[in-house]
Formats: sequence, structure tokens, C-alpha cells
Amino acid sequence: MSQPSSESTLSHAAARGGLRGIAERLVNHGLLTETEVTRARAAAEQQEIPLLRHVVEHRLVDPVEATVAAAREYGLPVVDLDAVRLGALPPAEHYPARVLRNLGVLPLARHEHRLTVAVPYPATLTQLDELQFATGLSVDGVLAPVNQLDTTLRSYLAQSERKMLEDLDNVDDAVSSLNVQSGGGEDVPLEETSDSSDDAPVVKFVNKILLDAIRQEASDIHFEPYEHSYRVRFRVDGMLLEAARPPFAMRHRIAARLKIMSRLDISERRLPQDGAIKLKLSRTRSLDFRVNSLPTVYGEKIVLRLLDPTAAQLGIDQLGFTQDQKAHYEKALAQPQGMILVTGPTGSGKTVSLYTGINILNQIERNICTAEDPVEIKVPGINQVNVLPKIGLDFASALRAFLRQDPDVVMVGEVRDLETAEISVKAAQTGHLVLSTVHTNSAAETLTRLSNMGVSPFNIASAVSLIIAQRLVRVLCPQCKEPADIPARALRHEGFSEADIERSTIYQPAGCKQCTQGYKGRIGIYEVVPVTEAMRQLIMRDANSLDIDRQARQEGFTNLHHSGLMKVMEGITSLEEVNRVTKE
Repeated sequence: MSQPSSESTLSHAAARGGLRGIAERLVNHGLLTETEVTRARAAAEQQEIPLLRHVVEHRLVDPVEATVAAAREYGLPVVDLDAVRLGALPPAEHYPARVLRNLGVLPLARHEHRLTVAVPYPATLTQLDELQFATGLSVDGVLAPVNQLDTTLRSYLAQSERKMLEDLDNVDDAVSSLNVQSGGGEDVPLEETSDSSDDAPVVKFVNKILLDAIRQEASDIHFEPYEHSYRVRFRVDGMLLEAARPPFAMRHRIAARLKIMSRLDISERRLPQDGAIKLKLSRTRSLDFRVNSLPTVYGEKIVLRLLDPTAAQLGIDQLGFTQDQKAHYEKALAQPQGMILVTGPTGSGKTVSLYTGINILNQIERNICTAEDPVEIKVPGINQVNVLPKIGLDFASALRAFLRQDPDVVMVGEVRDLETAEISVKAAQTGHLVLSTVHTNSAAETLTRLSNMGVSPFNIASAVSLIIAQRLVRVLCPQCKEPADIPARALRHEGFSEADIERSTIYQPAGCKQCTQGYKGRIGIYEVVPVTEAMRQLIMRDANSLDIDRQARQEGFTNLHHSGLMKVMEGITSLEEVNRVTKE
């Protein structure tokens, strides 16, 4: 019979002595005797620290040997930090130094939303939730000898300490300068917390999300609970991008914080609620958030819409109109009466286009009234009304009131029904300039939509002066865009002429650190159609949208797709992006 190995003998002896886990492993590896490990375990229990940490800190076992033993016991990978270059590690300024120091962990690599860190002990893996919450990333750990880890971590933080401190100072200044104003008008600090100090991390997390959204020029922030996860997404340039994944257990506290900031009822989780937050970024700039909570099967989803008043002050030249389209818009705005209708889907920039016109008209000699649901951009010198259908203040009743207020210009947020349409048309026929929106896909469909609502063809023909259909396309990043190799046949199929193909360079997105997926910012593409005499004749004959669209093309007014192709030829956007927003 073969004799048992020495390691097997030690293992059986340790087991007989009541040793298990890492204690048994230390004995089996010959790093400690059974008596030494029993004594060390008792001391560790008295200090309320893991055994492995005790034997390393008291130099009972070499740190490298202790790490190898722990890796074999727990099936964890080990990294040799002496072979790692500091320059190859993720930038230190991207991670909270305080948390890294407290946990004693070192970022090693990041791939998308996963971060790998070196940890000194297996027990540290249970504490990584703090780093996950602070960064919004999923965090994985690998073991590293504690002596190597301490040295490398100090060098890592010292290398970027100056930049980190500058960034932290900037964030602290920005957060401390922010003020929150509820719908009631009371200013409260953004750092306001509840009675529990446990909510402080939630407050900091929400502050960070708001600041990140502002920096990335997001239009919306989505806080979304699911069955086993929780995520935050930003809508940047019309596309939703994941921004963070806070711990699932924090979903109720994050929702409560947002509801406190927007003065919503935190005890009501069964019904949708609407609120608002006003952030004062500096003495001269503030930003409004429109807040909506929605009860879902896994908790409350909360969406914040960022309403930046400066968005409507870009000026007509920055919107993306061609010179002819701009001239048609300005001519219609200069008329003392008539109706200007802007159409397009939600998020296509209709409000900005309307307010650009309103800002042109906003002179001391004009009385301008607007009815919106809700008012998104507050402008001095304009009488703005939030419609409240629950109490009977709808668009129609607001319009009737406006007509008794001696208005020169009236803006209606949206023509939704026959009553609103008829009052708007009447106002446009009796010496008022009326601006509004309609949800249709093209200029021609806007006219037939009014007819389908019940407005008589004669009133449509006599009142409507200009229709603007629009979409927003993402702008190619000038730093990284590259020429696209598209066959001439495909370009002709898209609508390019031979001359267009010869004189134009078509670009496509590439992607760099300065942009998002190869794009940075958005610009409008438009179909601007003045209602000409020939079109009025068609409207009077109750023509359909195809007939009206054909007439618009005959008179030289470009449709949305061709307007987008012009932006492609100018190198402003890509053909793929134009097709995305103009083709059904």
C-alpha cells in the first residue's frame, strides 16, 4: 500500500484539529503550524478582522504566499502588480480617491461598464458595493499581495493627485453653487438631505448625475428600475445612452430624493406625478428640469427633461434653415396676421423653432401671449400660460382669454381638437399672428389634418400662411468624421444627381473621445412651404395630401429627405442619419 503524501497528512491533521477554510490552507501550505494558526484565529476574532488580514499585518506569513494560499482556497485570480505599469492603468481622476484608499483597491482595467480592481483580501470583495455605487460601474475583483498593492496604490493616486484635486474642486464648487427651486418658488440647497445620514451617498449620486447630464448636454435623464437591476440613461443628441448602474437596493432612496427635490409626494407611489426642479448654476444661468414619476411593476421610473432657456436663443441662423427657407420664415413672421404651423414628431425641435420666431417678434411694441402644456422655456416680455385641463383651462379657453387681452401675436402649444383649431383660425383671420404645432409627418399632411378635424377648407386656405415640417439630425464630429465609400448607384437611388455626386464628398461617423458614436450636437432639416395661391385653390377643392405635396414640389419647395441630402453634401451629417429620421 502506498504511503500518503506529507500534504495529505497535514490536511488530515488540520481537519482533525477542527481547522477549515483558509486556516486549514495555511497549515497545509506549511506557512503556519496548527498551534500558530489556532492562536492567530483567536486573535483575529477578538479584533473582528479576517484571519488572512491578521496574519499578514502581524507578519506571521509573507504577503505573497498568503495571497497565493487565499487564491487557491477561494478560486480567485492573482495579479503581480510589480509587472504592471502605472501608465497602463485607468486614469485615477475617474475614480473616487477616498473610496479607493478606504477599501485599499486599485483599478486595473475598464471595459464599457465593467471595472476590474485589485483587492488585498477575499473579504474585500464583499465591500465593493461602495465603489460600484460611487462609480455606477459593475466591479470585479482579483487578488494582489497587500505589500505590492499598498505601494502601487500610493503611486497611482500620487501620480494624478493634482488633476484629481482640481476636478474634485470643480465638482464641489458646481454642486455647492447649485440651488434648487420648487414649483412653489422656495430656494433650497441641492445638498439638502433627509434626517438619515445614510441618504448622503444618494444625494451625492443624484448631484453627480445631474451635473454629468448638464456637461454631456443631455435632453432627458431616465431613472429606471427593473426586476433585478437599476440603471440611469441620458438622451444625448436624441439617442439613449447608459450612464450608470447604481445598486438595485438604492432605487427607492434615489426616487425619494428626486421627488423631494421636485416637491412631489414621496408617500404616493401608485399614481404618476409631475413636478419641476430649478437649478441655479451661477448668477447668470439657471436650468429647469421637468420631472415625471411613473409607477411600474418594479418601482417608480422617473424621467427628468432638461429645459435650457438658452436653447431658444440660438438665433435663426443656427437652426439649420437654408437661405430660402429662412427668408420664407422671416417673411411670414413679418406679416401682421396669418397662421404659422410647425409640425414633426415629439423631440424634433418644434418648440425651439417656434421660440426662435417668438424672440424675433419680442419687441416692446408687441403684445405676445402663449399657451403651453407646460411652459418649457420662460422668456421675459412674453405672457406665458400653463394650460390646466383638470380645472378647465385648456388651449381653447386660454385662446378665448387671449383674444380679450389685446394680443398682437398668439402662440398655441398644439392644435389638438376642432375647438382649438377654429379659434386659432379665427384669430389668424382677424388681425393676429398665430403660431402653433400639429403632429403630422409633412407639410401637406398638416393641411389635410386640419380638414379632418373639421375646419372648413375656406378657413384653412385663408388663414394658414406657412408650414414648417422638421426633424433633427445628429451632426458629424468634425474631429473624426471620415469619407464614406458609397457606390454611385446607391447615391443616385437616394436622390443625388450626377452633379451632386461629382462635386460632393460624403462623410460617415468614426467615433472619438470628443463625441458620441461619431456625432456631436444636432441640427434641423426642414420642409418650409408657404401657402401659395395655387395651393389655396387645391385646398378649396378639398385636395388630398398627395396633390398638395406634388404642388409643393412643382413650386420648388424641397421635402425633408432632400433637405437632409443637402446637409449630407455639405459634410454636416451622414446619409445613414438622414435616412434614420426621414424614412418611415
